[in-house]
Amino acid sequence: MARIELTGRQKAAVLLISYGSELSSKILKHLREDEIEDLTLEIANLRRVDVETKEKVLQEFYEMCLAQNYISTGGIEYAQEMLEKALGPSRAQDILTKLTSALQIRPFDFARKTEPTQLLNFIQSEHPQTIALVMSYLHPEQAGMILSALPPPQQVEVAKRIATMDRTSPEVLREVESVLEKKLSSFVMQDFTVAGGVEAAVAILNRVDRGTEKTIMEALEEDNPELAEEIKKRMFVFENIVTLDDRSIQTVLRQVDMKDLALALKTASEEVASRIFKNVSKRAAEMLKEDMSLMGPVRLRDVEEAQQKVVNVIRQLDESGEIVIARGGEDEIIV
Repeated sequence: MARIELTGRQKAAVLLISYGSELSSKILKHLREDEIEDLTLEIANLRRVDVETKEKVLQEFYEMCLAQNYISTGGIEYAQEMLEKALGPSRAQDILTKLTSALQIRPFDFARKTEPTQLLNFIQSEHPQTIALVMSYLHPEQAGMILSALPPPQQVEVAKRIATMDRTSPEVLREVESVLEKKLSSFVMQDFTVAGGVEAAVAILNRVDRGTEKTIMEALEEDNPELAEEIKKRMFVFENIVTLDDRSIQTVLRQVDMKDLALALKTASEEVASRIFKNVSKRAAEMLKEDMSLMGPVRLRDVEEAQQKVVNVIRQLDESGEIVIARGGEDEIIV
């Protein structure tokens, strides 16, 4: 009997089953809610995975990771050369084809490997929309350094365009890449590609210095208050509380309602919960744990609202100078 070819989603489910519940749960935290639902359904339907299927999926995943590593190290041509040596021409071509269609190799690979100072010379004289497009494809650390180096008026304009960017056609991407003297790969995808958006703007702004962030946010609040508020909500998320020092966490907790904190901790990681419990009294920690156990099932929306209340307190304290949120481009904090 011929073996049925698994879909990509089924392979992902097999991979998660193979990894076991503990590691798989950590992976799922990085996926969207709809992706988690789809994979959970696939896992439920895969009642039994034979050894041959599991080994085949694991081998393919290993080869995909190997190819992606070669691509990030030396580009498509280098990856093809190394994969052909390791797996043979036919298998190498199969893996690269799957990567470019399933993982969609992102444009501006050359730019991501260029020093930010050198890249700044390429794009600083370009139109703000062009700069925003290029920065949307860079690593947030690179983009943050470039944004900090731009003149304040240009910083605001570029940040706004990144946050409101949606989809860019392959023709435009090819034109911008040619300006940067980047040779297009033969594997460039022919569909529209998503870049930019609020998340990209937040990732970049989280890595610029405090002065740059303040300049951009104040201008955005005047120009587009709704966009500014959406960005502010995401600039510091609840899980980031582990980046604060103990003294700052204690300052925050004195301003937070314990009922909100108990609700916020319902979906918190073990690391976050540990830092919270460490910075309250033994009695307060016991009361928090008791409140959480007595709470029973709660709506995810309510938990997210409680977490946002805590985040709002953190941002208010940061703005007033009572605590300091570490940002890129700043000196280390001396206590």
